[in-house]
Amino acid sequence: MTAKISLTDVRKSFGPKKVLDGITLDIAPKESVVVIGGSGTGKSVLLKCVLGILLADFGAIKVDGEEVAQVPASDRDAVNRKFGMLFQGSALFDSLPVWENVAFGLLQREHLSRAEAKDRAVATLAKVGLGSDVAMLSPAELSGGMQKRVGLARAIAGEPEIVFFDEPTTGLDPIMADVINDLIVACVRKQGITALSITHDMHSARKIADRICMLYQGKLIWVGPSSEVENSGNPYVDQFVHGAAEGPIKMQVHR
Repeated sequence: MTAKISLTDVRKSFGPKKVLDGITLDIAPKESVVVIGGSGTGKSVLLKCVLGILLADFGAIKVDGEEVAQVPASDRDAVNRKFGMLFQGSALFDSLPVWENVAFGLLQREHLSRAEAKDRAVATLAKVGLGSDVAMLSPAELSGGMQKRVGLARAIAGEPEIVFFDEPTTGLDPIMADVINDLIVACVRKQGITALSITHDMHSARKIADRICMLYQGKLIWVGPSSEVENSGNPYVDQFVHGAAEGPIKMQVHR
């Protein structure tokens, strides 16, 4: 079976700092993979390299068996149509009503009429538990949890094959975070989406992942089923999973 996303020896540096140092990972179709790791470990850089926002210095990145790492931005439209993205801060457009936020990609790429796009947006909002009454509101009128659901609706509105989730539960209370986790699981399973997520929220990682990978100092130091992350046998993973101050991961603290 051809991997939906395949990374081979991917490297990325910024000046002397190696952020990604030989990342190799295959993600199967309809699989949900979560990359965990502390702040500044390169999780966002990894996503941006797959998305083509950043150009990897070295290595291969393939989507459905086709190399995309070195494809110019102008030629990535066909690949990008396969992608949906839930941004960390939802990244909604303040000047647009909710339905137009959800339908933004449809209006830009599929050239639907505004009426057709609005109907698609309302139907997609229903998938994330939001009624049609929300469609005409502005993002400023929504709670943080509702904004995150609108962001999720926008990510799946174009029926993408792959969705990227960037810290999907950041800034949410524990109950709403769990609601978002459940919605992600439901959307991925019902629509057969392949998901690549980054998070430092272990509850979220356990819930939405088939497999979990830990990124540390530019390398994937552990990859395994989410059911095994509590008993990984890796001291770095154990420290991160249990949020322990003591362990091999040393935090810089100025006193």
